[in-house]
Amino acid sequence: MSFVLGIDEGTTAVKAALFDERLRPVREARRDKVNRHPRRGWVEQDGEEVLRAVVEAVAELLDDAPGEVVACGLDHQGESVLAWDAETGAPLTPIVVWQDKRSQEVLDRLAASEEEIRRLSGLPFDPYFSAAKLAWLLEHDDGVARAREARTLRMGTVDSFLCDRLGAGFATDASTASRTQLHALGTHGFDPWLCERFGVPADVLPAVRASAGELGTLRHEYWPAELALTGQVVDQQAALAGAGCVVPGRVKATYGTGVFILAHVGDAVPQPAGGLLPTVAWRIGERTEYAIDGGVFAAGAMLEWLCRELGLAADPAALGALARTAGDSAGARVLPALAGIGAPWWRPAARAVLGGLHGGTTGANVARAALEAIAWRVADVVEAVRETVAVAALRVDGGLTNEPLMLELQADAIGAPVEAGGADATVAGAAALAAVGAGVLASLDEAAELLPVDRRVEPRRDGAWRAAEHERWRAFVAAAAELG
Repeated sequence: MSFVLGIDEGTTAVKAALFDERLRPVREARRDKVNRHPRRGWVEQDGEEVLRAVVEAVAELLDDAPGEVVACGLDHQGESVLAWDAETGAPLTPIVVWQDKRSQEVLDRLAASEEEIRRLSGLPFDPYFSAAKLAWLLEHDDGVARAREARTLRMGTVDSFLCDRLGAGFATDASTASRTQLHALGTHGFDPWLCERFGVPADVLPAVRASAGELGTLRHEYWPAELALTGQVVDQQAALAGAGCVVPGRVKATYGTGVFILAHVGDAVPQPAGGLLPTVAWRIGERTEYAIDGGVFAAGAMLEWLCRELGLAADPAALGALARTAGDSAGARVLPALAGIGAPWWRPAARAVLGGLHGGTTGANVARAALEAIAWRVADVVEAVRETVAVAALRVDGGLTNEPLMLELQADAIGAPVEAGGADATVAGAAALAAVGAGVLASLDEAAELLPVDRRVEPRRDGAWRAAEHERWRAFVAAAAELG
């Protein structure tokens, strides 16, 4: 029997999973990762540690695989970047994670070009994206400068580093390029004007290829077999595929470190309203499909902080159980802005806020307020999505969707059913793209039929309640964001 391997290089962990040819999961392996915060606003990872996590997770599955692995798909943490040496492969810098804010100084300096950069790339000025991070490393890191002088510098997103080190070539995919702010939507590759404006030399960047097809071969001395790389994509686009959102109008939300909402909009370059972003979903063959995107930058990260720093519960799962013991938040409010506020507000300097506390506020009230905050932040984005496409239902995945209260609060906040198909849509989507790229499946439409919904939660509140509560939430965000 043949199998397909999915690798999810996420923000907090690497997960690898084997699937059979009908995309039924067979086994999985996981390796946690370390995020470091050397200065305020900085978030880093170690490139060698991330590579080792990928190698070990894959080795665990390959060592006793029940059959031949005929295809492999890799997804990755999107906008995070690093620099490394072309000759040795050694990282020259840490991975600068998508949450990192150090590159705001680059954007401030380019303010006069903001309108044209946004017009070409479709992306707002926010340190979330890759271009300013790359520019910052070029300007501030001596190792990068020396490698540039020696003509051995390579820079890119984490997928291009992994592919380079594991033998599949120095390359990324179309969906990733669209997240860098160095790509002009509707074109292929990186845009020369955008590269010049940010001061990022095009010759240090990876090639840009399709998201599925014959992409190269991954190999490592710890693995008993080589792997045909046939899928490569950003993690949120992988989740879009893994949630079955492969036709226009389907919308998904992935709840992890943050929550990322994507709506599939077809093969025309979108012009989304409401502060949302146009992005490449994937390119297969000569066909490029697009999505609109809105990110909530702290969700699981906020719950973990409440557990770790305030001691509200042992872990986010226990925090959810605590929240269920409270009938309401008793007026408590949480703004989950540990990494600023993303769509549709785009306030990178905003900071997390706990408000509305009084002498009778309990830990359970705060726990519930945190879940409510995530639900309302997602509702902010879904409301903006509705300016472009109808949202008949929201397909959800990720660890927080195992909390039943989260699904109930979410359905109420958006006024539409919430459908869950399991917690692993991201790695399933990487496998689905790989299966299509290898010809195991004919299309992503066929893959979507194999990834059914298993839970559906209907909204219980009416429109009048929802409108009033959302207005109160927006007023809180507007006030709390000023505290940054």
